[in-house]
Amino acid sequence: MMQSFTVREWDKLAYGDDEGQIPAHFADQLAALAGRSPFAGRGGSGVLEHGRYALRARGVVGILAAGSCSLEILPKIDVAAEENVEQQTAAIRKRLIHMLAVALNLKLDLGSITELAWQRETLLEILIRIFCDKLTEAVRKGMPRRYVEQEDDLSALRGRLDLARQFTRHAVNPSRLACRFDVLSEDTSLNRIMKAAVLNLSRMARSSGNQQRLRELAFVYADIADISPSALRWDDVVIDRTNRRWRELLSMARLFLEGRYQTTTGGTGQGTALLFEMNTLFEEYVGRLISRALAETDLTVSLQGGRRFCLTADTSERGLFQTKPDILIRHAGTVTHVIDTKWKRISSRVDDPKQGVSQADVYQMMAYAQLYHAPRLTLLYPHHPGLGSKELVHTRHRITGHETILETASIDVANGDNVLDRIRRLILVDEFVVEPTM
Repeated sequence: MMQSFTVREWDKLAYGDDEGQIPAHFADQLAALAGRSPFAGRGGSGVLEHGRYALRARGVVGILAAGSCSLEILPKIDVAAEENVEQQTAAIRKRLIHMLAVALNLKLDLGSITELAWQRETLLEILIRIFCDKLTEAVRKGMPRRYVEQEDDLSALRGRLDLARQFTRHAVNPSRLACRFDVLSEDTSLNRIMKAAVLNLSRMARSSGNQQRLRELAFVYADIADISPSALRWDDVVIDRTNRRWRELLSMARLFLEGRYQTTTGGTGQGTALLFEMNTLFEEYVGRLISRALAETDLTVSLQGGRRFCLTADTSERGLFQTKPDILIRHAGTVTHVIDTKWKRISSRVDDPKQGVSQADVYQMMAYAQLYHAPRLTLLYPHHPGLGSKELVHTRHRITGHETILETASIDVANGDNVLDRIRRLILVDEFVVEPTM
């Protein structure tokens, strides 16, 4: 029987034989699996810190499963309004899946998932269930097909004659014709990707309901070629008006099969992992929200744009130390606002005049001020109750010797209400909590 444990980002999970502790041999297996992740050693010593008495989660969230044990790592999102730990955990899962949906540009209907399921099922099982439900609905409306070219030796001409093959293979037997013809087939690159996702998830799913859903889908895709994830032809898939209902499914399949945010490792004794680096996810989430919020304005938004160099080599004029600001906002082609997201907690000004903002982050923003000449720079953090009830801009400072304003701001990822309006207030409304300090 699978044993499941949940821990929040940066918290500890003790291991031992007492109730609520993870057995030591399971902790060893999960730590070893985490150590094989591409995130190992990045952003705060990787996924898990394997201490003497406990595992400590780092800045990566998701699922690790090894043997008959799984560990769910959830982000540190404040949902204090919930009554108990189970409800808080369910609320965090909802917010994390919402962030993933925004970051990956997915339209997910979460209404079919009961509150009990949010509390009892892990993040992975919920994502698998959403994928299965969407894929089942799509195949009921018909699997996508397209014409593919085939070759065959027939007694009557079909399509066109392959002259080269005819005169080499059938020169002495003209009763057989080397034909090339098009056949409308379901064995397409898109369907091969869906089958690969189904088979991959069949090895990862633990709940009986998901296993049953995946068995039914595997039967539907029985006649589709079985291609390994590394050999899939993603570039061969074209989403247009005839198959646009598959757009979200294709993005979810990428989530399970590719490594942009996560890694999935297989093999006997290795286990599986579905992991997301919160710095990257928060950046993509905020960037997508800002793009949507400003879509009807005369401002344009670039994500990971700019790419100007800090230095130029004396001899070759080659640029060195390229910059990639998270979010650039332009008006009439001119950069007016640079935003950098940071998935870390800042403190209130009462606790620390610097709010816990790192010196390296300030230096980074000063470099952006020099390179992009934007009058406004923002370090954007997740909001938490310690900052008070008001989110958005908290402090403003003028960079010494410049007219540029550097501000710290926050957005409450636990609150999904009117989020686009709140983003617009951050960008467009000139209301600030404090006056700029010199």
